[in-house]
Amino acid sequence: MDLAVLLFDVDGTLADTERDGHRVAFNRAFREAGLDWDWTEPLYGELLRVTGGKERIRYYLDHFNGGFPRPADLDGFIAGLHKAKTAQYARMLEEGAIPLRPGVKRLLNEARAAGLRLAIATTTTPLNVTALLDNSLGPEAQGWFELIAAGDIVPAKKPAPDIYAWAMEQMGVPPAACMAFEDSDNGVRSAFDAGIRNILVTVNCYTQGQDFNGAALVLDQLGEPESPCHALSGEAPAEGYVNLASLRSLHARMHAG
Repeated sequence: MDLAVLLFDVDGTLADTERDGHRVAFNRAFREAGLDWDWTEPLYGELLRVTGGKERIRYYLDHFNGGFPRPADLDGFIAGLHKAKTAQYARMLEEGAIPLRPGVKRLLNEARAAGLRLAIATTTTPLNVTALLDNSLGPEAQGWFELIAAGDIVPAKKPAPDIYAWAMEQMGVPPAACMAFEDSDNGVRSAFDAGIRNILVTVNCYTQGQDFNGAALVLDQLGEPESPCHALSGEAPAEGYVNLASLRSLHARMHAG
């Protein structure tokens, strides 16, 4: 089956949002709430083992800040912190603090021109997704994606396969027609367990040492003509950057026979 659908994760994949984006926004929200919590870069790397911002706050309280006196309405407290963090993150995007990763805009434009269907499959909130798209690609970019599957739209977040399964069901496509773009082992497991076998990983500083078993190709970035990508697993594109021809070739190899 030919490649027809490109499914993109967001955080760490479209943009390197975690270390200098979400982490900073969390810390600003904590200060705004009068909390002395400080999520350092190493600590945030550990917290990233948990997907979902609200889930990450709860995990932090359970495993790193057990002495914090929990309010009676803990769920409401966490939800309020996360809402404040999302507002801080959106402000950072408006300021242009979080650019797209190399090759992302070029590849999206090439795929659109060729008529491939595009979708988002992420655990981050819909507001985070739309803010990133609006501020990095323009307000019309939301319309580039047939579907934005994000946040709490499914009960189980990555590494569960639910978000990919839901996206493919909504689009009416089988896994064999899809390619997933991820940056983490949790994302790879999510896509793979949803039946997708063509998974391309672009690592970042937090995920580069993870186990990407199940991925078809692991790169440091998608690359640009003047800034080639490098393969960590699999064969890098001959041109030195990921383009539609290399994606179709990879898809054909993954589904040969």
